[in-house]
Amino acid sequence: MRLLRSTDLALRVLMRLAVAAEGSHPTTRDVAEAMGVPYTHAAKVVAELRHRGLLTARRGRGGGLALTERGRTASVGALVRAFEGEGDVVDCEGASASGTGTPCPLRSACRLRGALRRAREAFFASLDPLTVSDLAASPTGPLLLEISRPPRP
Repeated sequence: MRLLRSTDLALRVLMRLAVAAEGSHPTTRDVAEAMGVPYTHAAKVVAELRHRGLLTARRGRGGGLALTERGRTASVGALVRAFEGEGDVVDCEGASASGTGTPCPLRSACRLRGALRRAREAFFASLDPLTVSDLAASPTGPLLLEISRPPRP
């Protein structure tokens, strides 16, 4: 299974904020630069995380992003489910984004769809006990801090 770019970025943003020093509030632009992603992509992800109550975002001088307690204790499995959505791993109905797909002729008697659905749920379930704080623990935390610092001259 492959995660969407937005799911991956959401997890990395939360992990980065989990190790931010007290009083340190990186901006969305800071996070985008540290993660090597376009600002617009980071802004969309930050807006979704804010909407879910996982981080706060303040504008202006002294503003920036901060992880909420809810964000710190959030289940990684729940986060991945929320960002990935409920869709099937395979498109048996032919409802592709372009609308040109045709339904699979095996869909009425195929066992693959159910097996893949169970595998997807097992994947999510394996992430359920992990929290954002768990992901940001050592050795990851110190590395997250290093990549977010500007290079030394």
